[in-house]
Parts: sequence; C-alpha cells; structure tokens
Amino acid sequence: MIRLQFISEKNRERYLKIISPIGNILGKIGIHPNILTICGLILSLIACLFYANGSFFWAAWIVVLAGTCDTLDGQLARTFNKKSAFGAFFDSTLDRYSDMLLYLGIAYHFAGGKEIFFKEGSTQSIDASPWMVFIIILTIAGSFMVSYTRARAEAIGVKCNIGLMQRAERIVLLIIGSLLASIPGIGIYIIKLTLVVLAITTNITAIHRMLHVKSQLMKAAGS
Repeated sequence: MIRLQFISEKNRERYLKIISPIGNILGKIGIHPNILTICGLILSLIACLFYANGSFFWAAWIVVLAGTCDTLDGQLARTFNKKSAFGAFFDSTLDRYSDMLLYLGIAYHFAGGKEIFFKEGSTQSIDASPWMVFIIILTIAGSFMVSYTRARAEAIGVKCNIGLMQRAERIVLLIIGSLLASIPGIGIYIIKLTLVVLAITTNITAIHRMLHVKSQLMKAAGS
C-alpha cells in the first residue's frame, strides 16, 4: 500500500524539539501526563464555545494550546518513565471527546445557534447552512472511523498507523482554516472549504486503512 502523509516525520520531529523543553520543565515539577490530557480536553471545550460563537480565529489559537497539551502528555510519559496502559487508553479516549467538542462547536455555529458571547458584529444568521452541518457530521464520522480502524486493526495484530489525514493532520488543517476564516469576505468560504476537505479526506483515510489491513491479512495468510 502507498504510505501517504500530510505532515512529514521531519516536521513532527522539529515540533517535538521546540516543545520538549516545556515538557521537561513540567516533568521536573511533578506534573502527571494525565493532567495534561485533561487540560487538553478543557481547552477543547473552551475552543468549542468560541467556535459556536463564530470566533474562529481565537478558537484556532486555543486548539493550538490543546494540541500542545496532547503532544506533551505523551512526551512527558516517555521521558519521565510514566507510560502506562491506562494512560494510553485515557489519552486516546479523551482525544475522541476533544475532537467531537471542536466539531460540535462549529456545527452549532453553522446551524444558526444563538451567540454565546461577543454578540456585536456577529454573522451567525448569515453563516447558517444546513449543508455545512451535514458536512461536519461526515467529518466527525470520518475522524472517528480513522481512529476505530486503527484500534480494530491493532486488536487483530495489524499495525495501522498510516493514512493522509491522521489526528495531527486534521488538527493542523482545522487550525489553518480557522485562522484564515478571519479574512474579511472570503474567510467564511475558506473554513467551509476546509471542512469539506476534512469530510472527504478523513473518510478516504479510513477506507485506505481498511484496504491496508486487508492487504496485510492476505499477505499473512499467504506466507
């Protein structure tokens, strides 16, 4: 199978080098990785509220912080020998909740929900689009299926960490689209296009993983 990646391993390593000093400081003062996992979820909830209000630019920066927490918890666990089976399970579970919160906030906005704060200059009624809510539902389904296919594959002994739109890629693309959403006039179209791309590529990634697992199982059966 072709191995597709949106974020290269070199870029991942560069990012880890940038934030690793923060992880070292947190580890030395006794912060447990699970605390960072919970902080990531709380930040995702805050981002959800900003998305619901249509404040995409500020939501994006909160997602950056949430993503940093999500990266640091794993780094902290590895560096300070705090890895555990429950920690991995806990992190993966809260990641799913975090993903769901972000998309629910965006769905609320495009469903035409009432503003939560910063009402002045709101575009809630203008941005309302039932079709975008449908697209977001597809994105949620695709995101969850990407995670499920990997979990199910690994349960039957097949490594399945491949695909164009894994979680890190989804978060980065959502952040970029959200930041560009603040551009007057065209911003709303950029975030809509971003969500359409996410809806398509997440489901393609899930299908890619299914085909990969089938290929690996057929190879194992023939060997």
